[in-house]
Amino acid sequence: MSGALPERAEIVIVGGGVMGLGLAYNLARRGLTDVVVLEQSYLCYGASGRNGGGIRAQWSTEDNIRLMLRSIELCKAFAREMRMNIWFRQGGYLFLARDAEVMAAVEKNVALQNRCGVPTRLLSPAAARKIVPELELQGILGAAYNPDDGVVFPWPFVWGYAQQATAAGVTVSPFTEVTGIERQGSEITAVRTSRGSIATKIVVNATGAWSPRLAALAGVELPNKPYRHEIMVTESLKPFLGPMVSLLGSGLYFSQSMRGEIVGGMGDPDEPPGLTFESSFEFATRFAEAATNLIPALRGVRVLRQWAGCYDVTPDEHPIVGETPGLPGFVQLVGFGGHGFMMAPAVTESCARWLTGGDKDPFFDRYTLERFADGGTGYASESMIIG
Repeated sequence: MSGALPERAEIVIVGGGVMGLGLAYNLARRGLTDVVVLEQSYLCYGASGRNGGGIRAQWSTEDNIRLMLRSIELCKAFAREMRMNIWFRQGGYLFLARDAEVMAAVEKNVALQNRCGVPTRLLSPAAARKIVPELELQGILGAAYNPDDGVVFPWPFVWGYAQQATAAGVTVSPFTEVTGIERQGSEITAVRTSRGSIATKIVVNATGAWSPRLAALAGVELPNKPYRHEIMVTESLKPFLGPMVSLLGSGLYFSQSMRGEIVGGMGDPDEPPGLTFESSFEFATRFAEAATNLIPALRGVRVLRQWAGCYDVTPDEHPIVGETPGLPGFVQLVGFGGHGFMMAPAVTESCARWLTGGDKDPFFDRYTLERFADGGTGYASESMIIG
């Protein structure tokens, strides 16, 4: 994954996370290996190496549900096809609601999920406790549970894509900063980097929280902003927690790893936008209080470490994908908030099919940058975003 950069490439992908590497792998599977992936730092430096590894089909929009049903299928086959153990375990997601309005939305979402073929069940508080007996039910109005949802270990997920893409002939170049994108009118001509220039007609922006910075190099303005989200891991405990647990409306989520650690996070609604990876004591206290109130058995458990990453958030909390208006060779795969990691298998498979002359999924026309033109606000927001 190093060496001299080629002088030209058919496609240059900027961003060595799961979205960029997943696309490179899927392009190679379809016979296109004249591809370069540029990563400013080490693989897993960004959100792909800083998340909780959740994989779920419980969403409030049909597009997201459809994508995640395919991603779950791909995750099941990942270890065998990629020769990389990602520790995929389908313990389900248990979403809890304490607010009547949130519970009404959960009921509506479950009905949609069922129509799309997702086996989500509405549960009473008592039924939720049968799945997680340690739950404190005070204030809980109900829950939603899909046993097919699960968790993967993020790092080998990224490494698997990188390993197979490289083996197929794709150039993966870490520690390579993009310093410019050259264009002539509505066409891209080259990418300048800290290690030389690459002539190309297609550049894919898969840089997540850094995507507005990259887009600016091509004279394109993106409306998405980075927001820090923090996460922590505890000492190992005797296994007791099957599903990922999330308290809707609070941002709280956590699961138990195969080694017994509790891994979880909790968003801060007052967090200002900013590209920062600093950890805070305020997060640790907020998360500890919320988690132990929900599962009192966690009181006294020791924290091993905590870290932070950035969500890449658009004004309507839906991604920006497909061709850029006025610059069609600049393809966007950004703005997925905190769920780009889980959607990457399906999104990159579909994107590779389109870029190699196959069918173009309507997804890549529906969620383009164009919806924000002239002050547009986009679509109704996805209601099942956590963290």
